[in-house]
Amino acid sequence: MVKVPAEIELQLRKSGQEHVLAWWGQLSEGERRELVDQLQAIHFDQLRDLYRQREWAVSLPAADRIEPVPVVPMASETGTARRMGEEALRKGEVAALVVAGGQGSRLGFDHAKGMFPISPVKNKSLFQIHAEKVLALGRRYGRPLPFLVMTSPATHGETESFFLQHDCFGLRREDVWLFCQGTLPALDMATGKMLLEKRGRIFTSPNGHGGVLTALAESGLLGRLRRQNVQNIFYFQVDNPLVKIADPVFLGHHLAANAEVSSKVVRKEGPTDKLGNMVLIDGSCCMIEYSDLPESLGKQRDENGQLRIWAGSPAIHVFNLDFLAQVTQGPGRLPFHIARKKVPYLDETGKRIEPERENALKFEMFIFDVLPMAQRWTVVETARNEEFVPLKNATGPDSPEVVRQAMSNQAAQWLENAGVPVPRLANGNAAFPLEISPLFALDSEELAAKVDRSLKIQGPTYLEEVPST
Repeated sequence: MVKVPAEIELQLRKSGQEHVLAWWGQLSEGERRELVDQLQAIHFDQLRDLYRQREWAVSLPAADRIEPVPVVPMASETGTARRMGEEALRKGEVAALVVAGGQGSRLGFDHAKGMFPISPVKNKSLFQIHAEKVLALGRRYGRPLPFLVMTSPATHGETESFFLQHDCFGLRREDVWLFCQGTLPALDMATGKMLLEKRGRIFTSPNGHGGVLTALAESGLLGRLRRQNVQNIFYFQVDNPLVKIADPVFLGHHLAANAEVSSKVVRKEGPTDKLGNMVLIDGSCCMIEYSDLPESLGKQRDENGQLRIWAGSPAIHVFNLDFLAQVTQGPGRLPFHIARKKVPYLDETGKRIEPERENALKFEMFIFDVLPMAQRWTVVETARNEEFVPLKNATGPDSPEVVRQAMSNQAAQWLENAGVPVPRLANGNAAFPLEISPLFALDSEELAAKVDRSLKIQGPTYLEEVPST
């Protein structure tokens, strides 16, 4: 018979959380085991501390301490950087990590967002697009890259099944590493008590994209990467199909600066662009969320009429492995942010309550909080149309229609660079859906070296790898 361990009972009494055992006598053995497993994973002292901090206000520094961040421009000399990045890839010193714990709820897609079909011609999933880029990089540089996929409890099972069903999209199974981000209980805003989503189950939510760092450490993957001689991790988000995974030029700038963290930025389209703002605060590289940037500061222009705070974050980073080991343990760990949310719960009678207003506190870590912890860093500019088109909404901005068109437009530009004419609409968009398999070409230069310049674009076109005979 499953029993509640004595140390857990003690923690529940000390924390005033005994209510979570109110229906213990009505639970099956499996439900009891599930509840005990949940309780054993909870750091009760941490929860008490977070609840005490619920009224702490996060304040920005004075505006005169916020400056534009120094950026390596796109026009900079890239030859040396490319050589350094390519050498790191040839030595197997780089891993790729995709944050893929979210579901496609806003897309009307009740599965892991990485499973969403998005490519313009073949309707490949986000997971397949990214996996094929990782596979192509391994082939180009003669060393396979570990492909780390961070899931969440809600998406882990089906993500694992999806990769296995598709034979890891050509990658070796031992090179695909799935790991699950952590969760934290939601607390009642008024009392600090944990909320129950059903009898015998505590309501928990993922601990934010910053949780990827602690999950790497706690899963043992940091040690595993170190044993494989990986020195840097390329980080990106699953909903951006244009990302240049492990871009050797970006890697080279990171290595040349001996950086602990490096970040890519794109130029904001306006003061209210919904991108995090990369800035300099007291000499440290930081990010300010678009919703927190003071309006007056966001509208400031320089002598050329350009936005003074112009560097927007597409959430593309490179992390040094030694640095990650430092910030995932002890007092250097990432802080938690507190969000007030509506969370359904069971009341003391066992009735499910659907709150009409915010009733609960959720706790998340944000990846950008690691930036100011770095002593050495670099920021590199990239073009939005080459590397950033996030898939967020079912319609309108950042929708599948917009993303597919952006992918077709990128393919059109690569073809035109190679000397292949592409029909365009009056607004400049590619007239037909166009798709270039990463296994055919990872970039414009590789396409130019492979494509048949007599190619006629007269309808939807897909360029794919030709199997060797």
